[in-house]
Amino acid sequence: MRYSPELRRQALQILAAGEPVKNVAAALGLRDQTLYQWRRRHLPHLGRSAHAPSTGQDLAAARQRITQLETELSALRRVSELLREVLSPTRRFEAVHVMAREGLPVRVAARVLGVTESGYFTWRSRPPSPRALRHAWLTELITVIHAASNGTFGYRRIHSELTHGYGITVSHGTVELLMRRAGLQGAPADQPSPTTGTGLCP
Repeated sequence: MRYSPELRRQALQILAAGEPVKNVAAALGLRDQTLYQWRRRHLPHLGRSAHAPSTGQDLAAARQRITQLETELSALRRVSELLREVLSPTRRFEAVHVMAREGLPVRVAARVLGVTESGYFTWRSRPPSPRALRHAWLTELITVIHAASNGTFGYRRIHSELTHGYGITVSHGTVELLMRRAGLQGAPADQPSPTTGTGLCP
């Protein structure tokens, strides 16, 4: 399992200050064995033996960092509880996928979002659903229309282009959702459009 360099660096700094492996593992959501391996491999390069005594200042700094991490984890747990109430399992798997691509361990991401690792890997191995494929196709078309309007069209104008210009049946809510996911938004309502009419469809 891959871990981000930042997570490993934080763990090693705290271990080097003399904090027990068990405490660090609990605070960072890591396995004890992983920390033992990192300590054996990397701590000598920090200029300190794994068993060398630590200064009181180092220990105080390490314990302060542990307290901060525990507070952050507590807040994260609460956020995950709230997310579970509003996100379907499929959307949570999507969130795990994004977090994993950013370097967070799947085990940690899955635990935070209240899903299982096995469930995530099963979800990832499935082919895209017809709905996902349609949304991907619509997003690409919406992006083209938005670019052709010089970024001025909001979801209502784009919905009109899709339904009247392209003959596509789609709801306002879906267009708004896909634009939000793609990071697209229109110009303010009172800003004049540089285009005359639609003129975006073949």
